[in-house]
Amino acid sequence: MSNDDNLPIQMAVYMERLDAYIESQTVLNQTISERIEKVQDEIDDVRLWKSKLIGMKTGLVAVGILILHTSAIMASFVGIVRLSSD
Repeated sequence: MSNDDNLPIQMAVYMERLDAYIESQTVLNQTISERIEKVQDEIDDVRLWKSKLIGMKTGLVAVGILILHTSAIMASFVGIVRLSSD
């Protein structure tokens, strides 16, 4: 009979602990979600910078090839002029 008398008290304690656990898990889930969103934003920023750097690298390669090509054309032009003046 003693267990039956304590059952509502034990149930109330259990429900109170369960409510506290659910509340702490809700706060934890919100914190984790906010941090994941922050990490995702930082990853997006890194990807943006990566694409900018790749674009700059491509631009520099293109300018280098253009300079090399221009130098070759000018050298051949100078060679033709010197050969034709002899």
